[in-house]
Amino acid sequence: MTPSTSAPRKKFSVPSSKQDELLSAQVAYFMHLEEAKLSKKDKIKRFFWNPKDQSIFGRSPSSWSKIGLFYLIFYGILAALVAICMWVFFQTLDPRIPKWRLERSIIGTNPGLGFRPMPLETNVESSLIWFQGSNKTNYMKWVNNLMGFLEKYYVPGKAEKGTATIKRCSFTQYPQENEVCDFDVRLWGPCSPDKYFEYHRNAPCIFLKLNRIYGWVPEYFNDTNNLPKEMPKQLVDHIRLNVSQHELNTVWISCEGENPADVEYLGPITYYPKIQGFPGYYYPYKNAEGYLSPLVAVQFLRPVAGIVINIECKAWAHNIKHKRTDKVGSVHFELLID
Repeated sequence: MTPSTSAPRKKFSVPSSKQDELLSAQVAYFMHLEEAKLSKKDKIKRFFWNPKDQSIFGRSPSSWSKIGLFYLIFYGILAALVAICMWVFFQTLDPRIPKWRLERSIIGTNPGLGFRPMPLETNVESSLIWFQGSNKTNYMKWVNNLMGFLEKYYVPGKAEKGTATIKRCSFTQYPQENEVCDFDVRLWGPCSPDKYFEYHRNAPCIFLKLNRIYGWVPEYFNDTNNLPKEMPKQLVDHIRLNVSQHELNTVWISCEGENPADVEYLGPITYYPKIQGFPGYYYPYKNAEGYLSPLVAVQFLRPVAGIVINIECKAWAHNIKHKRTDKVGSVHFELLID
């Protein structure tokens, strides 16, 4: 009897992909167990530095180096593109000549009139100049306020230095292309710092300036027979009687009380320089280095104390329109002396 032969056993083999899955699951299971054993403090430490795989913040050093290199190249190219665009943009601009001028600009062609000293109150809308002539501590605040504005007129070194030549101009000697006009502070007479701008005598000096507009040229009222009807009589008489023919190219200045009562309370007014305006040789404004805007000092000789006096000052030229609501061509402020 022949022994029976049994069939060979088949070997059971797990596919390699299945083995990998099982191995991964096993590793993940034991890692989870290990993670569960860690305290919160240890987890935080291992996040910053894992000694097993030498990772920092969950990434290996090689991974961090690749990311760093990528962002270095990316932001470097971005910065270069921005720099090139800015360079091309600035090639189209002149640092001293605005691209949009006169009618094409936001400012337009109608300059505003400003005054100094500016009110000391924190309210930017305030236009009240209120002081006590008998109190030096009080009126010195206004004197110092004025000196802060006038410092570059009294100290030439404070003015911007440049290639332009500063010269003493006149109605017969206008500045040339690379010249700017000097300003003689002696023309302000008693409105000077050594006399405290007359605030201690209750006869304060207010300084007026015309806002700068690049390239703007005044159209002067230089015909004594063709002065506007609304021009104050005092200014009309001044132009006709006290101004010579070659001085007529001037932007005239006038100051008055706004109401009949204000006119009475304001009293007599004196202007410095005596020409009562901004001489034409300061125009047009070309944004030249060292340029100083012409100023007119207005002294109120005997204003009534204890009363708020409303004052309006105007600049006069054919191409200066007066619009109180838009604050162009004129300026309003109040004066109160205790």
